[in-house]
Amino acid sequence: NMNFLSGIWWSLPLVLVWATPPVTSSWWYMGAVGSSRVMCDNVPGLVSRQRQLCRRYPEAMLSIGRGVAAWTAECQHQFRRHRWDCNALERGQRLLGRVLLRSSRESAFVHAISSAGVVFAITRACSQGELKSCSCDPKKKGSAKDSKGHFDWGGCSDNIDYGIKFARAFVDAKERKGKDARALMNLHNNRAGRKAVKRFLKQECKCHGVSGSCTLRTCWLAMADFRKTGDYLWKKYNGAIQVVMNQDGTGFTVANKRFKKPTKNDLVYFESSPDYCIRDRDVGSLGTAGRVCNQTSRGMDSCEVMCCGRGYDTSRVSRMTKCECKFHWCCAVRCQDCLEVVDIHTCKAPKSAGWISRT
Repeated sequence: NMNFLSGIWWSLPLVLVWATPPVTSSWWYMGAVGSSRVMCDNVPGLVSRQRQLCRRYPEAMLSIGRGVAAWTAECQHQFRRHRWDCNALERGQRLLGRVLLRSSRESAFVHAISSAGVVFAITRACSQGELKSCSCDPKKKGSAKDSKGHFDWGGCSDNIDYGIKFARAFVDAKERKGKDARALMNLHNNRAGRKAVKRFLKQECKCHGVSGSCTLRTCWLAMADFRKTGDYLWKKYNGAIQVVMNQDGTGFTVANKRFKKPTKNDLVYFESSPDYCIRDRDVGSLGTAGRVCNQTSRGMDSCEVMCCGRGYDTSRVSRMTKCECKFHWCCAVRCQDCLEVVDIHTCKAPKSAGWISRT
């Protein structure tokens, strides 16, 4: 049913995004795999290489859907106290598309975190046996040595190299069709996102022996929680480097000679960000009218910064909270329900609160 498919799927310039049904929906999984050519041919916005991968690995598309959910939630978490809060994702792809077309720091972050989300999801699916094309890391076999001595590789090491390889092939395919500055910028930030996931791959071990004497260790490599990748890329966002194309059009040079040359781990951008104070379709801004601000903060979530000098409204609301919590032996914490009255501050709307569009 193509109407059904078109209602579920939509695409972004950087990665396939859609609202996936629950993993337990076996009818969806079987239907998708059984009619992968029909499904993949009717997803809008894919380039030919992406359609080929979709047909060849239809089960991976479900994993990419999980990756989309992971990076979307992480993006919104990292920007929760900022004027641009990544919630344009929930208002439709056109708004986010406008952000991506700006070649701004926000665009750089979205490309990096979305690429990382695909790596994370594909790698996790490999370890859980959900993909026919991969499994646990085949290189982690036999014995090895670290600072604590010898150990045996065991368990299921996350196959991060496969996740990176698949994400690079799928996510980068659209950018490789272009030779312009934005395509080079996106490819750079996509790679930074993939490298960020691998950065937090950690070795976990289990001891064996009498009374846990650890005469033998079994170890494996596992990805850290995706929040670590998000926190790391957030720091890279705050330290993103503005660049310009070099004279032969093959790479970047820093826009301000006082700053260091970007490494492969850094995020890069071309254009300064708008202030995101007002609703503006052209830049993908929802504005900050109605956003909750923090009256006592001095940071980006302060009422002064968040409301862009327009002022704010205060409303007093009552809410139930847990209070007078006591620990009872053993082992429970019991609390009372208390009614709390708090002041909520929300940014005033500009005098003209409609959408601005310059097109």
